[in-house]
Parts: sequence; structure tokens; C-alpha cells
Amino acid sequence: MNSLLIIFIFIPILALILLMLNLLLSPNRPDSEKVLTYECGFSPILGQTRNTFHISFFLIALAFLILDLEILLFFPISVSLPQIGTFGLVIALIFFIILTIGYVIEILAGNLKVSNHSLRNNNS
Repeated sequence: MNSLLIIFIFIPILALILLMLNLLLSPNRPDSEKVLTYECGFSPILGQTRNTFHISFFLIALAFLILDLEILLFFPISVSLPQIGTFGLVIALIFFIILTIGYVIEILAGNLKVSNHSLRNNNS
């Protein structure tokens, strides 16, 4: 059997069969929590479709992703260090220094400071 035949015909048919079996055999028991607009632990306010989202959460998540990628890049560089030599090490150090400078600038600008000012306003 040709491998392209398996990839383009057999696998989509198998996926559709499994999806149909899931729809037919899975239990459907919606309760009051599952049918709410938000399933994230917050109760929705009547008449309001969106809650306020503070930009500080986005900035912290963005800084976390950048630093997470920076740490993720340590492993391939350390494994391939004998092949890339001194030039590759210098390029990697320049990359990490630029990211660290950006992180320090965010800290000094106060972008990563989380205040509970909005929490106090919502609770009162």
C-alpha cells in the first residue's frame, strides 16, 4: 500500500469515523456551570459581556514568553557549542545580553509591577 494513499485517504476517513463515534457515544450532560458564558471561574455580570482586562497581565505574560524562549535556546547552544565554536558563542551571548537588557528596562520602567488596585475597587 502506498504511503501517500494512507496519508491522504485512510487517515482523514479514520479521523472522521472517530469524531462521529465521539459525537454519538459521548455523554451530553450540560450543567449550569458549563453553559455559562465564562468557564474561567468568574461569574458573569448580567448585561455585561466583557470584563475589564488590565494590560499589566499581558505585559507579564509577554515578558514570561520572551524569557521562556531565552531559556529554551540555552539547550541547543550548549549541545552544539563544539560545532559552532567561539563565533557562535559570541553571537549567542550578544543575543542573551540584548534580551537581558530589555528585561531590565521593563523592570526599571515599572511594567512588570502588579498592583492590586483594581482588586480593591472591585471588592468594595
